[in-house]
Amino acid sequence: MTAMLLDAPGRRLRRATLPVPAPQGHEILIKVGACAVCRTDLHIVDGELPPHLLPLIPGHEIAGRVAGAGPLAARFFLGQRVGVPWLGGSCGACDYCRAGRENLCEHAVFTGYDRHGGFAEYALADERYCFALPAAYDDAHAAPLLCAGLIGYRAYAMTGEAHRLGLYGFGAAAHLLAQLALREGRKVHAFTRPGDGRSQDFARSLGASWAGDAGTAPPVPLDAAILFAPAGELVPQALAATRKGGVVVCAGIHMSDIPSFPYSLLWGERCLRSVANLRRADGAAYFRKVAHGEVATSVTAYPLEAANAALDALRAGRIDGAAVLVPAQKEAMP
Repeated sequence: MTAMLLDAPGRRLRRATLPVPAPQGHEILIKVGACAVCRTDLHIVDGELPPHLLPLIPGHEIAGRVAGAGPLAARFFLGQRVGVPWLGGSCGACDYCRAGRENLCEHAVFTGYDRHGGFAEYALADERYCFALPAAYDDAHAAPLLCAGLIGYRAYAMTGEAHRLGLYGFGAAAHLLAQLALREGRKVHAFTRPGDGRSQDFARSLGASWAGDAGTAPPVPLDAAILFAPAGELVPQALAATRKGGVVVCAGIHMSDIPSFPYSLLWGERCLRSVANLRRADGAAYFRKVAHGEVATSVTAYPLEAANAALDALRAGRIDGAAVLVPAQKEAMP
């Protein structure tokens, strides 16, 4: 099979031909239909997250069909469409797992980080951590739901009943979450890189009440803000834009250092918190909300072999919505 490999942080991915892996235990073999490109992939490739497995096939937003199963795998049938998220496994025994917080498991493994991911024609996944995909989405449009959608939804749940919602960084996650929030009667304010008129226009086209530069104060105080951009300097800005009693949620796995800021920005019972990974329960709840195509994924498709170009475009902020890698269609594995 063709796969795109990371040999060391900071290097370009290289195209490799590898054997199709054999599923063991609860694993299923997935013929990859599409794999979205996430900012977390950038953090791994660029070395902002320490390497866990090298060489590595990145990619953790996988949509495809079951092509094989290990001896203990029984959830899905051959040919069924499934999605693979970032959380690839948890121990089930630590304090976090026993408390229903498997996203914080001390021994969690992550797709495209601790185990090979979906920048390939085939991938293995533990079926217990996979999701059945809604028929309303083809593979390319379903793939971004597996992280941009899921992590955005978990962050959104932490904002409670916030009516005026600020989204900092209007990319893959924000464009999906904005649609869901609007459907539920919220007002969305979109914050982008300074001067990024294209992303601001994109946000308005989806129904945002206001869109502007991240350093600009919104026209009204926010009830809550979610930071998808990995820029620590946005934290004080988001706190300043949020009313007393509001919450600011940092939704990324990596962020640059947060500068010092006056206590007055936090005072007034504002809350600053982070989101870490996801629980399977979050995924089940999210897919119930979007089961009939309630959010439209805007995707830019790249051939699998153009993974470096997709990463470059994401790094430079040239993607509206999500970048998606699509392997060339070939005959099914015998």
